[in-house]
Amino acid sequence: MKINTAEFIISNSEVSKCPNEPLPEYAFIGRSNVGKSSLINMLTERKKLAKTSARPGKTQLINHFKINSNWYLVDLPGYGYAKVSKKTKAVFQQFITDYFEKREQLVCAFVLIDIRLEAQKIDLEFITYLGETEVPFCIIFTKADKIGKSKIASNIAAYKKQLLANNWAEIPQYFVTSSSEGTGRDEILEFIDGVNEDVFKNMNEF
Repeated sequence: MKINTAEFIISNSEVSKCPNEPLPEYAFIGRSNVGKSSLINMLTERKKLAKTSARPGKTQLINHFKINSNWYLVDLPGYGYAKVSKKTKAVFQQFITDYFEKREQLVCAFVLIDIRLEAQKIDLEFITYLGETEVPFCIIFTKADKIGKSKIASNIAAYKKQLLANNWAEIPQYFVTSSSEGTGRDEILEFIDGVNEDVFKNMNEF
């Protein structure tokens, strides 16, 4: 897929105010400081489409970006933000869950996980939530340039072991990425392109 246009449309904290178009949406979410904004900018080849920050929890709203005029990339707040109040965190959590449970246009969520770290409880809990809610999702392992290939393989194997131990029949589809090196970009966009084809085909059959 070649990305010709990528434009910011709206930020809000209410699912009812999200764009009303029947276009497929792909939501990006992960623990704070996982490199989500950098990944979005890498995928779209726009250096400042999503705002990056050294401060965890920078993204605090549902952000819609229209890509190629036919699908939406949705940048969601991170879970586990370090420097916001418990009250604010609870509000964030509510509109995140509202989005996943009520947004009909959502066709796939991408859960971002820092490949350098051992399996984190908060990531596993969120993955379990998506499974229980029956939200289609993939995993994106970020920051692959920070460790060696053997460590990448062993960390992914550890995630597989954890998920299988938590009653998953198999690990969801996953991608290994590096925002600084562009690793994984073609694979993710090819996946989105394939899902879009199925979505639009099904829409045309009705």
